[in-house]
Amino acid sequence: MGSPVRRLLRARLTTILIVSGAAVAVLAAGAFALAGGGGTAEPASAAQTAPQSADPLADRPHGEPTRAGRGRPRSPEPSPSKTPKKKSSKSDSEAASVAKPKKKKQYKVVDSGSCEASYYWEGQMTASGEAFDPSELTAAHKTLPMGSKVRVTNKNNDRSVVVRINDRGPYAGGRCLDLSKAAMQKVGGTGSGVIPVRYEVLSKG
Repeated sequence: MGSPVRRLLRARLTTILIVSGAAVAVLAAGAFALAGGGGTAEPASAAQTAPQSADPLADRPHGEPTRAGRGRPRSPEPSPSKTPKKKSSKSDSEAASVAKPKKKKQYKVVDSGSCEASYYWEGQMTASGEAFDPSELTAAHKTLPMGSKVRVTNKNNDRSVVVRINDRGPYAGGRCLDLSKAAMQKVGGTGSGVIPVRYEVLSKG
């Protein structure tokens, strides 16, 4: 009887050891899964990606509607700012006048001669009917038509001036022209009073 009983006890002890070892293995595997996996695993259905929409633009955010789309009146557009015009300085105008020299009037000589010329400066009425102005480039002649242009050259220094005839005279012997004071200053003859001149009656060419 002793021998069968021992075999039975040994068999039961072996079974208990096997079951205990399996339980320990299961507990160890569970503990390892909790420590290394960082939490419960997600279900396979959650891991699957959601199906993409057929329209690629359907899920994009829409921009804010314009002011007109919201039913509000559109504010007036800002008017373009006008660039202020640059004011031309005096130096600019002077530079322009230097850059573009004035064209000299072209005259044709219709008569010429030599005589003596004097000058006068007293305020009076001229034979043409206009008031005499000593600062204007005018002269008196006995016979030339009123408004005639005459180039007068001082023979002493070759300085010349173009005068307009607006008066009659002079009546002293040997003199054919009586210049205004401004005209006599142009040819440098005010110191002498009477100078020898060469004159040329001009006509526009």
